[in-house]
Amino acid sequence: MTLRGKVALVAGAPRGAGRGIAVELGAAGATVYATGRSTREHPSEYARPETIEETAELVSALGGKGIAVQVDHLISEDVRKLVDRIRAEQGRLDVLVNDIWGGEKLFEWNKAVWQHNLENGLRMLRLAIDTHLITAHHALPLLIERSGGLLVEVTDGTAEYNADHYRLSPFYDLAKVSVTRMAWAHAKDLAAYGATSVSLTPGWLRSEMMLEAFGVKEDNWRDATAKVPHFAISETPRFVGRAVAALAADPDRSRWNGQSLSSGGLAQVYGFTDLDGSRPDAWRYVPEVQDAGKPADVTGYR
Repeated sequence: MTLRGKVALVAGAPRGAGRGIAVELGAAGATVYATGRSTREHPSEYARPETIEETAELVSALGGKGIAVQVDHLISEDVRKLVDRIRAEQGRLDVLVNDIWGGEKLFEWNKAVWQHNLENGLRMLRLAIDTHLITAHHALPLLIERSGGLLVEVTDGTAEYNADHYRLSPFYDLAKVSVTRMAWAHAKDLAAYGATSVSLTPGWLRSEMMLEAFGVKEDNWRDATAKVPHFAISETPRFVGRAVAALAADPDRSRWNGQSLSSGGLAQVYGFTDLDGSRPDAWRYVPEVQDAGKPADVTGYR
């Protein structure tokens, strides 16, 4: 599988799924623009150590070309300038990944709309929905200039799962369901240009923030299963990255147009594994996990 000569924009790439996707696209040989608000000089309000520069360096270290660009995807003019830069430097865009999120510190567990902090809830919707629409508005005209482009809208939960399960609060629920519907809607518009749009969810993600929450690191993550046995179905951010790389390299990717996909489900089709050689499929087992007494949601830090 090679993506050499292809150009990708991973919007929301400082950490978690976005970083994993950017790195795996780079490992397949792509040029990857890694964007977000967190840089070494100007961290976001997350105050996290991960940065887009680190992501770009990882992309390059694995054989791709990583380019870090600080962008606030809520600011339309900043996104327009980003796309203008990609056009000027590369003359093409083959893959757009909308992984912008930023809501980990904004959502509240199991809170009705009148109980949830209103300002935080509305901010979460802007970060989860407006950013994706703004980025698509500016980037898709470049992507459709060549047939075969791929748009990946990253969310949490498959359409099937989210249809029957209440996700934490009306704010979080709407944010995650909306991204799936957005991908379906884009698919209708992109099909005429030979482009493909999908929504994609990782499973129970061992992101940097999730590992911290469990008090472990990636090299000893299994220690957390002593407290939460079902953490055994978790996956690294690179796993969903391999899902995106497989989609991007598939000449028949249009078969997925408009569909809601998962990293575990695509692994069964394309045959890729996680870094440890396993092939987790979290959404297949989530209902069983809940029936066994797991808290009502497997939402983690993306």
